[in-house]
Order: sequence, then structure tokens, then C-alpha cells
Amino acid sequence: SFWMFVWDALQDTTLIILMVCALLSVVVGLASEGWPKGMYDGLGIILSILLVVMVTAASDYKQSLQFKELDNEKKNIFIHVTRDGGRQKISIFDLVVGDIVHLSIGDQVPADGLFIHGYSLLIDESSLSGESEPVYTSQDKPFILAGTKVQDGSAKMIVTAVGMRTEWGRLMSTLSEGGEDETPLQVKLNGVATIIGKIGLVFATLTFVVLMTRFLIDKGLTVGLSNWYSTDALTIVNYFATAVTIIVVAVPEGLPLAVTLSLAFAMKKLMNDKALVRHLAACETMGSAGTICTDKTGTLTTNHMVVDKIWIAEVSKSVTSNSSLEELNSAISSSAWSLLLQGIFENTSAEVVKGSDGKQTVLGTPTEIAIFEYGLSLQGYRDAEDRSCTKVKVEPFNSVKKKMAVLVSLPGGGHRWFCKGASEIIVEMCDKVIDQDGDVIPLSDDRRKNITDTINSFASDALRTLCLAFKDVDEFDENADSPPNGFTLIIIFGIKDPVRPGVKEAVQSCITAGIIVRMVTGDNINTAKAIAKECGILTDDGIAIEGPDFRNKSPEEMRDVMARSLPLDKHLLVTNLRGMFQEVVAVTGDGTNDAPALHEADIGLAMGIAGTEVAKENADVIVLDDNFTTIINVARWGRAVYINIQKFVQFQLTVNIVALVINFVSACITGVTNIIDGVLLSLLCSCCG
Repeated sequence: SFWMFVWDALQDTTLIILMVCALLSVVVGLASEGWPKGMYDGLGIILSILLVVMVTAASDYKQSLQFKELDNEKKNIFIHVTRDGGRQKISIFDLVVGDIVHLSIGDQVPADGLFIHGYSLLIDESSLSGESEPVYTSQDKPFILAGTKVQDGSAKMIVTAVGMRTEWGRLMSTLSEGGEDETPLQVKLNGVATIIGKIGLVFATLTFVVLMTRFLIDKGLTVGLSNWYSTDALTIVNYFATAVTIIVVAVPEGLPLAVTLSLAFAMKKLMNDKALVRHLAACETMGSAGTICTDKTGTLTTNHMVVDKIWIAEVSKSVTSNSSLEELNSAISSSAWSLLLQGIFENTSAEVVKGSDGKQTVLGTPTEIAIFEYGLSLQGYRDAEDRSCTKVKVEPFNSVKKKMAVLVSLPGGGHRWFCKGASEIIVEMCDKVIDQDGDVIPLSDDRRKNITDTINSFASDALRTLCLAFKDVDEFDENADSPPNGFTLIIIFGIKDPVRPGVKEAVQSCITAGIIVRMVTGDNINTAKAIAKECGILTDDGIAIEGPDFRNKSPEEMRDVMARSLPLDKHLLVTNLRGMFQEVVAVTGDGTNDAPALHEADIGLAMGIAGTEVAKENADVIVLDDNFTTIINVARWGRAVYINIQKFVQFQLTVNIVALVINFVSACITGVTNIIDGVLLSLLCSCCG
């Protein structure tokens, strides 16, 4: 509630010192000057405290409400379901009992449900059961629980329970979030307040000693120290009130208010720049960052894969324009064209769906969408032969096998395997290749070398390569896997995730500002180097290193890029940069496996679109548009906040020191100070700042 934020605001060290001073001022004032005049000084301090507390609490409360709203927004995951007779993309919050959910590798199960139909569905239930061994789900074992993760295969399930009625929901309801530690900025400011309080206490003690010494000397010279009157007690109380005034003047009352307003203003501006700051102090921390360890996919790049180059019929072509498609149309025969389209559309997990607005969208994994969209673009150039095949068996993509396969029955009789996957795996399975006329020719050593060189050439241009091959069979075993060899190579796809617009300029801005950008990716080293060069991260004197080599290097040998990295490699890099080089490190991450590095870093930046819930929960800032340029905006605002607070503290302390010295000298010479003027002067500085 709002009053909890009021209570939290009252815990500030500066305000606690002021509250003690206000209490002492009221007691001394009533004793020396009576009611109501004796209340004025204490009441002035109390009003200044209330002003700071109410502004701070109101700002934090408003921020809390915004966080709740944004928290719901970031949990708004979209899933594919079959509803009302068609496949559609809906929010997880709109999921209801009876929906049929489409699950594929990497998906988190959004609700409890029953398995209907699928292929090789392997579920990781470790988040619920604690057992690391994944469980195969089928018609015999049909139960699928919310919060578990699809480790392999694909399936459709019917939803039986949602929200807090699921097993995951019941588990979550028993947990409560722990309190947050004091932020680094609060630690620094509390340290400043403590030092100022000590200085004020020294001056106050000194003032009291000087005034008492003067009083005792005057008394000794006039009436003698043996004669005491009631007015003497009143004089001593007034001297004590003067000492309290010195402490009040020393403490910068406006500092907490100024810091809160500065951070809240920066946070609001960052929200407009697509950055959700989860912790206020993260603004200031990001401004101090000297190193950014960034992912490649989705952060530096658009995370929308497109086919950029192809190799077919022993010819390599760029396919970025309509003219290149026309050239391809004239270069290969109808039979080769038909075989290519058949391989693209039969061996895919992507599909075209029509939305309620009539617009068609391609759904599937980024790689599948890229190849499927390329196939759709080819359809317009030639009427393909009948591709109405019936799927007999499907082997979904497997991260271990690095390929997917489908067996189809051909309209004219017979069966055909289509296999698609990692280039090195598929080429190894092939002993033949098709030529321009669509004829099958042997894959000689020279042709195989040419294919290998093409794959390496594509990879060095930052392209992800996939191969498509086929094999005709007369008989097959329903329980057996796809054949390990004897395939005919059709095409090599070079798929690219284009660099986001403005990334190169943003990286250059970082370098100019003294921030080192390091790219850490799980992709192969050739792709990593090509993207890093295109972004301006990898310079001529920079080093690109793979994860296994990195683990054997000394910390001094770390440089710009790390490819084929494991999550623990990123954690090790961050730990060494912080520990050995004393750098302030910012880390970007999107996966659950990035959580250790995000937690270890001074500031963790999670991706709002591609990021998992675990990554977001361990981050300080959520980049809502997954764009590297947004991260630069966070650093820019962070530096602005840091400089603003620095300038304000300098300005505030200058005023307080002047007020302290004037009141100290005045007290020592005349025995009189003005507490209200000191407090109002400090608050005025806060408002001006």
C-alpha cells in the first residue's frame, strides 16, 4: 500500500538524523520559549521531512503501479493454438480450457493439458519434480504440466487447467518474494549522510563547548560559579538548542528528494526509449559501465532470418532481389524446380495461417520461416508440378542429430525421404547431387570439395547454412529412423539474420564514450567474426576466440569476441572482468542459461521479446524492443543521472557548508542561530537543483 512506501521513505539515514533533531528542537524550544513559539523550529524541520517523505513515497508508489502493469505485460507470452477451427496466435492470458496448444522444441508449457498428437515429445519436468531426466510423453503417458519445457519433438495438447489451478500455479502460490538489498546508490548516499552527520556533530559539540566556556567565564567574573539561578538553566538549554541547530544546518535535507526525482525522471524517459528499469539505482550503475558483453541474435541483429544466398545445380546465387529469382528460374529445369519446392513445403514445421483480419502470416521457427518464405516467393515464377504428397512419418528437428526428416508417399506411387539440417551433417549423408536439368549425378570428390568451400564461404559472410536432400525408397520400416546415407543433395541455403539499422553507429558511440563492446555468442566463429566486423566490434587488432580456447586462456588474453560459448563462459568472462580488471560490466541475455551472468554483472539487461522469464527476473533493465541502440540510450541516461546527482551533491554541500560556517561563527560570537533559515535554504537548493 501507499503507507508502506511512506514507511520505507522514513528509513533514510538523513531523515532519521533530522527527525532526532526535530524532537530535540521541540523539547528544548518548549522548555526555553514555551508554547507556541517554542514549536516553530521543530515544526519547520518536521514539515521539511514530511515534504521529502510524501514526494518520495508518491513517486515510488506510482512507479510500483507501473511495474505491476509492465510485469503483466512482460509475462504476456504469445502461443499458437487451434481455436474456432483454425490456428491462431493468442496471449497466454487468453488461454482457456479446451484450447489445443501447439508445442515445439524450447517452448514452455503454458497450462496443464493432455497429449493429443505429436512426434517424439520429450518433456523436461525438472522445474516441478526436480528430476533432471526428461520424460517421454505419448498417448500412454498423456499428462503435460504447466511450467515444464519441451526438450525435443513437437505435439498438440488440449488444455485442462490454466493459471493458479495448474500444478505450477499451486506451487507458485506457496512462494513469496524476498526483500531487496540496499542498492549501491543508496549505500553511497547513506555514506555521505553519515559523514555529514558526523561533521555536524563535531561542529555542534564544538559550538556547545565554546558557548559554555564563554558562559562559565562570564559567570565566574561577575557573580561567581557558586551562585546559580533559574535563568542560568534556561541559558544552557538555549545553548543546547543552538548546537542542535548546527546539526540540522549541516544535514542536506533536500538530497533524498533530489536523488529520487532525478532517478524517477530518468526512468520515465527510458521507458519512452523502450527500456524498463526494474531497479532505480540501475540508471546510475549503467552510466558507470565500462564494458558491455552483448549477445548477437536479436540484439545486434533483427532476429528475422531471410535467405540471402543459395547453391543449387553447382551454381551459387544471391537471392536478395527479384532479378536474382528470375535468373534462377531460367537457370534450372522444371523437374529440379518442382523437387526444390516439394522439399521446402513438405519438410517444414512452418505453416501459413490467416488472421481474423484476413492477413496471412507464416508461423514457425525463424529458420523455418526464412526457408518457407523463400519457397513462397519461388511459387510465383513457375507453376510447379503436383506436390500433393501424403506425410507418412515425421522426424522433428533434434538438437543432437541437427536435422529433421519427413517420409512422404508420392502421387505416382513410391515413397520419398526429405532431410534438412546442418550442412556438415547432410553433405556427409549424400553421395549424389542434382544438376541444372534435374538429373541425379554422382557426388565426386571435386564436387564435394566445391560444396565444402561454398559452405565455408557462406559462413564467412555471416550466413547460417542448411542443406536439403532427398532419397527415393520402395520400402520402409515404420519403427526405423530415416536412412543415414544414400541421399541426393538438392540445395544449400545461406540464411542471414540482418544487422539492425543503427547498430554500427551505436557501437561507434560506445567506443567514443570509452565503453568496450564484447560480443558473446553461441554461433560459429566465422559467422561471429563477420557480424562483429559489420557492427564495428571486431577491429583489426581485436581477437575472436572460441569457448574451448577461451577457457584455457589467462584473463589478460580476453578481447572483443567469443564464439561457440557456453553460458558458464559468459559467467567466467564477467567474473574476471569485474574481479581482476575492476570494470563495471553490463551483460545482455535472453535465455534461462544467461541468468548466472546477468546476476553476476553489475547491471543485467534482459531482452523483452526474446528473453525468458528467468532471464528477466535476474535482470536490472529489460530492453523491450531487443535493440542494441536502446542499451546505448540506457548508458547515455545513466551517465546523465550520475553527473546530475554529482553536481547536485556538490551544489548542496557547498550551500550547507556556508550555512554551517555562518551559523557556527554566529553562535560562537553572538550565541544566536536561525534554524528555519538553514532548513529552508537547503530545501530551496533541492528545488533549484
